[in-house]
Amino acid sequence: MEDQALDAEECVLDDEVSFFTDIDELQAHGINAADIKKLKSAGICTVRGIQMTTRRRLCMIKGISEAKVDKIKEVAAKLCGGDGFVTALVMCEKRKLVFRVSTGSAELDVLLGGGIESMAITEVFGEFRTGKTQISHTLCVTAQIPNEAGTYSGGKVIFIDTENTFRPDRLRPIADRYNLEQDAVLDNVLYTRAFTSEHQLEILDHVAAQFHEEPGIFKLLIVDSVMALFRVDFSGRGELADRQQKLAQYMSRLQKISEEYNVSVFITNQMTADPGAAMSFQADPKKPIGGHILAHASTTRVCLRKGRGETRIAKIYDSPELPENECTFAITAGGIADAKE
Repeated sequence: MEDQALDAEECVLDDEVSFFTDIDELQAHGINAADIKKLKSAGICTVRGIQMTTRRRLCMIKGISEAKVDKIKEVAAKLCGGDGFVTALVMCEKRKLVFRVSTGSAELDVLLGGGIESMAITEVFGEFRTGKTQISHTLCVTAQIPNEAGTYSGGKVIFIDTENTFRPDRLRPIADRYNLEQDAVLDNVLYTRAFTSEHQLEILDHVAAQFHEEPGIFKLLIVDSVMALFRVDFSGRGELADRQQKLAQYMSRLQKISEEYNVSVFITNQMTADPGAAMSFQADPKKPIGGHILAHASTTRVCLRKGRGETRIAKIYDSPELPENECTFAITAGGIADAKE
């Protein structure tokens, strides 16, 4: 039985390693090693990553001419089997690789269809003190735990902090709740602090390099919060268009990374008061920031609000497959858990 379990694990690992085609494959098709190194330094580490990058951006990489870009694109298309269509049935098979990371609360997992989905962006937004950062901290631990059904093997986490709200000591009681070794849990979380919106975008190149270096090891990327620095770096109506364009690029890169390396992306977002809402008699005059760009880029959006005491209410705000529903969860010393009735 144990041998079978090990074989099954090896199969899973083989699947995950072959999930993407390494960019080094281009060398066998006439692309020189120096050019491949330049692509890697720009955060493009897979053949699919080339397909996800525009010719214009490839031309902006120092030392890569238009002729080289055409050759690289041509080879990448050949390696990926051209730009052919696949049937919905084939797509259904591919979707079987999607996994879900538990949030720590069974009710919240049910609301999210099993947890935080891979190859997608899950956004939670709410006022301060609604549990956004607490969910992020709990996910740092739960992402490392394999599920009982055997469909998820557990893995490492990358945490991008823009508001200086990450507290490693907060992970210790959460690890205790799951009877895990505290230092081992902390060792599996990679942390980085972003200081400007430009820095936040640059970090994604290093994230891609990290995912490529240890294929199938990383399962979750957390950004807490996605809009804080954009809110600071761009102010007023005059810079709004510029901000939204940069935000669109950032969200597009997040989505591509999640699909390229099969990881879950979890982002938190802030709220703003809508002064015009009082005129239209809306029940809640607050709305998430980031406008339509963020609304369309996020796969699943969850709205958080305060409940009684330590309880919080989560509601599906937008999702391509989940019904509009809500649930209650609690913030405990051991992280996010089900609310006691």
